Amino acid sequence: MSRSVRVWLCLLLLAPLGCTVGPDYVRPKVDSPDGWRVDYVEAAETSNIRWWEQFQDPVLNELIDIALRENRDVRIAAARVLEFAARVDIFRSGFFPQIGYNGDASRNRASRDAFGGVPPGSSRSYNNYAGSANLSWELDLWGRIRRANEAARAELLAEEENRRSVILSLVAAVSTSYITLRQLDRQLQVSQETLQVRAETLELFRMKFGGGVVSELELAQVRTEYEQAAAAIPPIERQIALTENALSILLGRNPGDIPRGKRIDELALIPVPAGVPSSLLERRPDVRIAEQNLVAANARIGVARAQYFPTISLTGLFGYASEDLGDLLQGSSNVWNLGGSALGPIFTGGRISGQVRASEAVQRQALTGYLQTVQTAFREVDDSLVNVQKAREQLQAVGRQVVALSDYARLAKLRYDAGYSSYIEVLDAQRFLFEAQLQYVAVQGDVYASLIGTYKAMGGGWVVEAQKTADQVDFPPPAGNESQSFRFPRPTQPNSTE
Repeated sequence: MSRSVRVWLCLLLLAPLGCTVGPDYVRPKVDSPDGWRVDYVEAAETSNIRWWEQFQDPVLNELIDIALRENRDVRIAAARVLEFAARVDIFRSGFFPQIGYNGDASRNRASRDAFGGVPPGSSRSYNNYAGSANLSWELDLWGRIRRANEAARAELLAEEENRRSVILSLVAAVSTSYITLRQLDRQLQVSQETLQVRAETLELFRMKFGGGVVSELELAQVRTEYEQAAAAIPPIERQIALTENALSILLGRNPGDIPRGKRIDELALIPVPAGVPSSLLERRPDVRIAEQNLVAANARIGVARAQYFPTISLTGLFGYASEDLGDLLQGSSNVWNLGGSALGPIFTGGRISGQVRASEAVQRQALTGYLQTVQTAFREVDDSLVNVQKAREQLQAVGRQVVALSDYARLAKLRYDAGYSSYIEVLDAQRFLFEAQLQYVAVQGDVYASLIGTYKAMGGGWVVEAQKTADQVDFPPPAGNESQSFRFPRPTQPNSTE
């Protein structure tokens, strides 16, 4: 065995034994609250199911499925996952030797007059043929490639969680927009019914005024209430059109009409999802994104520190070279070489130390961002649970107010018919009742919206269930194998400790 071959074998044996510079990732400790401000006894373990189906509205279910299949933001997020998966392959290729080839054929003419030129009597023209395979391999003795690969894998996981975050927001947005649409529809119905009643009253008072039964003042009062109800309709119709347009974009379609299902008072109330604060670290995509960004930033410290150490590479070449194409593959025409190189810094003017400090500062930013994201998650869940409780309490109070004002309007009408009061008392009662009816519908929408917000804030396995629908478009099963559910290859998450 030649000396050069022995050197090669030694380097190959040492390559796996190299150290990995830079800190290993350890999940930061998080100060989790002991519980939520509001404790729901009836909370249910529904965080891993398609909760929107519990509204029992097939139209809403279909709209969400359409959005998951056609929404543009989801398609963009899926393309970014593919981009970062390809980047992982790029960084992972550094673990392996890079093998290439080279071929060359040329016709040359040499000078007789140049130093060492062609001697007299010899032909000045000659051919040159060559073919070779070359190899280069950087030995990852210090873990630079390993850390770069770790950062790339963390970025891929972050992009996958970002796609889940887009899906989470999309489902919540479609559900909330649909609830808002049904709320506006009901408010429009109340306004139109009120307008119809007041139009009949106005016509009656015009007849009475013509007969001298009521004064012009009373007629003006009735006309004022009619115009108030008429003025309430255009803003609601405008909001309906704008909500339909916004919902159409979420569905990946041009602005247009949206189909309707059940009325808002026919929708079932979904239960409050159960969950403890510590579970948010695993259930919320934004928290997982922040952690993977921290993993990547932590790994890049090792990439920066590895620059202090020499880069050791092995090179090799084997091929043939000949002036005659027929002799190219003869044993006497073969050429080869084996080599190695070491390239390291001596003086860089602070460039490497600056890059290390910069990567450490980025890691501190990512750490602070992760802790801030966790705190924000705790606040959003607590806010949503408070919103659910208070919206329910408000709905009950407004409901009692509507009942009371209905009695008030009925009794005021009886007093007017009996001649004990003026019609202005009836108008006041009807105006208050109309406003309370509109408010009751608005609070109904708030109750549903707060429940949707709770599912969004808590995250959970339902995002994965929704993702399966989107996967049918973004990552369809291979042709001829439709029976098997396609799963995009996901790298293993780095080990972490609490």
